[in-house]
Amino acid sequence: METGKVLARWTGHTELVLSVCWNGEDDRALSGSSDGTARVWDVETGITILKINTGLLHVYTATFSPDSTLIATGGSSSGDNRINIWDANTGKLVAILKGHTKAVYCLAWTADGRTLISGSLDSTIRTWNTSTWRRLAGLTGHTSSVSSIAISPNGRIIASASWDKTAQLWNLENGQPIGSPLQHSNAVTCVSFSTDGTLLATGCNDKNAYTWDISAIIKEADLNEPLVSCSFHLSPSLSTELTILGRRKTIPPCTRYVYKVIEITLIMCILG
Repeated sequence: METGKVLARWTGHTELVLSVCWNGEDDRALSGSSDGTARVWDVETGITILKINTGLLHVYTATFSPDSTLIATGGSSSGDNRINIWDANTGKLVAILKGHTKAVYCLAWTADGRTLISGSLDSTIRTWNTSTWRRLAGLTGHTSSVSSIAISPNGRIIASASWDKTAQLWNLENGQPIGSPLQHSNAVTCVSFSTDGTLLATGCNDKNAYTWDISAIIKEADLNEPLVSCSFHLSPSLSTELTILGRRKTIPPCTRYVYKVIEITLIMCILG
């Protein structure tokens, strides 16, 4: 990366590649293509280790779940606007999510893996419960296609980009918009949060990229603090598994860890 040198070229798709992403361990990559397939690649060898025939004409978006066990795909195919959920190891179809009336253009998982978020050319955003695969909410407000979605680092806010020349912040908990739309001069094609969640970057068809200070907006909405999901499991070996936002960490015996979680210091001391 320091030299900008191409390290590898992965070949196999027969049409445009429209989507790429990494898994959580960075040893697999996932791609979606206008050839109707999604492919999982071994990063080291460049070999396709899984090819999924999605049944779509165009796979606009393909993404791993946070634990890399599932793959979600969305796209278009003669009025078939479903989201497919696949087993990331076998390629077996796990679930079909229906509801969008036009092609699904973007997908994102929450960090804990409990919610999948979809954006569509039908101008809506939908949230899905990944335990039941049922729709949780429909977020409406955009007047044209939703081209990109992102989730804030604290897991509480959705940002969306739309061809209606706006970007919008949403409260993930209740599905309501936060603040006024961020106006652009042309269609907004992509959106991303900064690491601390106080800035939003957008890309626009006016040939410009923009950064927005959203700290005051999210503070006024009382959504600036982290949303933390924390659980513990004591194993027979007296080690402890700590799960925060879907990330599992094993803590060995006789080890003391200190975690800062929303201004609360959590101290764990396991005697083995």
